[in-house]
Amino acid sequence: MRALLSVYDKTGIVDLAKGLAELGCELVSSGGTARVLGEAGLDVLSVEEVTGSPEMLDGRVKTLHPRIHGGILADRSKPAHMQRLAELDISAIDLVVCNLYPFRSEPSVEQIDIGGPSMVRAAAKNHDAVAVVVNPSDYQVVLDEL
Repeated sequence: MRALLSVYDKTGIVDLAKGLAELGCELVSSGGTARVLGEAGLDVLSVEEVTGSPEMLDGRVKTLHPRIHGGILADRSKPAHMQRLAELDISAIDLVVCNLYPFRSEPSVEQIDIGGPSMVRAAAKNHDAVAVVVNPSDYQVVLDEL
């Protein structure tokens, strides 16, 4: 199992990640979330390691990459999808943990999240195979279900 964790609100993320790791889950994370998890002593693959591309444009582009979205969107019931992932050495992503920047009535341009909603929508599209969690209050429920 592989989980992608990329959160604005870090509340409870370390406990969730520890629980996932105890279940044998591989953790993939971006930017500040990866830093927090690494500082907590967790083994985490950075999104940069997965994609082979650095974060760019002051952090505006992190997870918008085929190696991320392919892993989320691949239909596990379609052999051609799974074969293509194998050909491209892309691992399927089974859990997306993402909460978004708070959107205020007059947000700054930097608070308009693109990658987060894209990951959430991709996971929702492939809901038969990918779970998505957006609220820290749901982390324990997810661990209990796994």
